[in-house]
Amino acid sequence: MANWETVEVTTDLLICGGGMSACGAAVEAAYWAKKNGLNVIMVDKATPTRSGAVAMGLSAINEYIGYSKDENTCEDYINYVRQDLMGIARDDLVFNIARHVDSSVHLFEKWGLPIWTDENGKYVREGRWQVMINGESYKVIVAEAAINAMSEAGFEIYERVFIVGPIMDGDRVAGAYGFSTRDEKFYVFKAKAVMATMGGAVHVFRPRSVGEGLGRSWYPPFNSGSSTYFTVMAGAEMTCQEVRFIPVRFKDAYGPVGAWFLLFKSRATSAEGGEYMAVRKEELSNWAPYGLVKPIPANLRNYLGMLDTDAGLGPLYMETAEAIQNLAEAYKDDKKAFKKKMKELESEAWEDFLDMTVSQSILWAAHNIQPESSRSEIAACEPYFIGSHSGASGAWVSGPDDIETPYKWGYGNMTTVQGLFTAGDGSGASSHKFSSGSHAEGRYAAKQAIKFVLENNTQPNVGDLDAIKEACFKPMDLFDANKGYTTDPDINPSYIRPMQFMYRLQKIMDEYAGGVSSAFKTSKSLLERGLELLAMLKEDADKLAAENSYELERCWENVHRMCQAEAHVRTMLFREETRWPGYYFRADTPKMDEDNWKCFVNCTYKDGEWEFVKRDVVPL
Repeated sequence: MANWETVEVTTDLLICGGGMSACGAAVEAAYWAKKNGLNVIMVDKATPTRSGAVAMGLSAINEYIGYSKDENTCEDYINYVRQDLMGIARDDLVFNIARHVDSSVHLFEKWGLPIWTDENGKYVREGRWQVMINGESYKVIVAEAAINAMSEAGFEIYERVFIVGPIMDGDRVAGAYGFSTRDEKFYVFKAKAVMATMGGAVHVFRPRSVGEGLGRSWYPPFNSGSSTYFTVMAGAEMTCQEVRFIPVRFKDAYGPVGAWFLLFKSRATSAEGGEYMAVRKEELSNWAPYGLVKPIPANLRNYLGMLDTDAGLGPLYMETAEAIQNLAEAYKDDKKAFKKKMKELESEAWEDFLDMTVSQSILWAAHNIQPESSRSEIAACEPYFIGSHSGASGAWVSGPDDIETPYKWGYGNMTTVQGLFTAGDGSGASSHKFSSGSHAEGRYAAKQAIKFVLENNTQPNVGDLDAIKEACFKPMDLFDANKGYTTDPDINPSYIRPMQFMYRLQKIMDEYAGGVSSAFKTSKSLLERGLELLAMLKEDADKLAAENSYELERCWENVHRMCQAEAHVRTMLFREETRWPGYYFRADTPKMDEDNWKCFVNCTYKDGEWEFVKRDVVPL
C-alpha cells in the first residue's frame, strides 16, 4: 500500500466540489455556520476560481426570472421546464430554485460581474430567461466571494484533493475520503453532513473529437461523474438516469449556438438550405402534447435536424451571415450607420466565443470563416450527464418544507441518505437551473444542511479506514509491483492503464447505448449486450494501474464514469419507450407512451444489486 500520510479532518458540514453550486453553498453555509458556532470545510479537486462548468467563462446567465408585471413568474418557468423535459420534471424543486435565483444574479452583479444593460438600465435579454454578460471571469468572481466568505468565517478550503467516495455509518453519511494530487497525503474527512456537489459527467461516451482533440467537448472534460458515484455508493435513490443531454453546437470546437438563435435570430439549415424546423414541422405532432407548444423542447429541435442528416441533407449549418445582415438591415439607408452596426455585430459574434469557447474562434480563423459573410457548420454533440442544463440526471432529493409536495421526507435537497445533500448537477429532475440556478440551489441546500447538523448534532462513526485506504491506492501498488515485467509500461498482462480503460468504456457506450457512431439509436438487445460488456469492464476495473497521483485520479475518475454509465444503460433498458428523441432513440420502442411511462424512473444500488421503481409525476 502507498506509504502516504493519513490526514484526518473533522467538521460539521463538508462541501465536496468547487463549481457554481458548491460556491453558492460555501457563501451560505459560512454565514449560518459561524452564526451557530459550527464549522464548514470545502474540498475541491481543482481550485474554485477555475472549477466547474463555468470555469472557462460564459456569455450569458441562462436563468433569470425578473419578477415584474411585464416579465415572468415562477409558474411560467415551471411550465417551461416541464415542457422542455417532455413532462418529466419536479415542479417543487424547479419552483424553489426559480424563486431564489434572481437574488443570486444580483449578488453576482454586486460582486463585480458585468451584466449588459440597455439605455433604461434594464438587463439585456438574450431570450425570455437569459441575460447577457461579459463573463470571461464569471467563475473567478463567484468563487472569490465564496473564498472570502469561508476565510472571514475562519473556515478552510482544501484544493487539489480528489474525493474518491463516501464514508458511511449505517444509513447515515459520515464523511468522505480522498487523496491529494500535490502531496503524498490520504484524507479522511469526518462530517455530520455532506454536500456532494462535484458536477456531472463527460467522456462517458466517445466524443466527436478524438486523438489530439480528445479533451475538446461541450461540457468540461474534468467532470467525471463524481456526484453520481458518491450518491450511488452511499445508497441514495437516483432519478432520471436515462436522461442525457445532447446539445447542438458549432462543429468540432463546440462553440455555443444560444446567442445565434436567441440574440441574432439566426436560422439552422440543411446543406441544401432547407430550414428543418419549418420543413419538418409536421413531425412535432407525433410527440404531442410537448411538440405542439412554444418553445419546442430542445430534444425535438435536435431530432428534426437529425432527420435531415439521416435523409442525406447534411451537414447542417448556422446561417450566421444572413442573421447579421438581417439585424443590420434597419440601418441600410445610412451607409455609415450600417457599416458601424455590421462591425458591432461582428464583434459580438466573436465575443460570444471569446467569453466561453476560445477554441471556436481559433477554428473559425483556421477555416477562413467570417461570420458576417459565410455560414458555419453545426452538429449534435456526444451525450453528457447533467442535472443543471437541459438534462435531468441526478439524485432524488427532498422537496422544500414550505411547499405541499409528495416528494418530501426530510430536509430540503437532502437525498434519501441521512445527512447527504446535493445541488446543481448532483440533483435530478430539476433541469434548466444552469449556472445561476445551481448557485441558488447550492445556497438553499447548504442552509438546510446546517439546519440538519443543528438538529442531528452527533458525530457519526467512521470505523476502520485501513481497508478503504488500501483500496484507494491499489492502482499505484499494482503498477509498482508489475511495471518491470515488460519493456513498455503501457503493455502489461497484469494491469490496464486509465486511458485504455476510458477508451474501452467509451466504445461500449458509443456503440451499444446510442452514441454518435450509432446516430443516438439503441434497443433492448443492444443495451443488454452493453451490460454484458460493462460487467466485464467492471471486473477489469480491479486491475486499473497508476504510475503517479495524477494517474491515480484518472483511475478513480474512470470508476466514477463507469458507475454513471451502468446507471444510464440500466435505466434506459427499464423505460420501454422513446420519450426524448434527439437525446436518444429506442428503435424497438420508437414511440412515447404517456399511459405507462409518464413517470420518473428511479434506481438504487445496494449490496451489489440495482433496484428500480416508478415515481409519479405530480404537478404543483
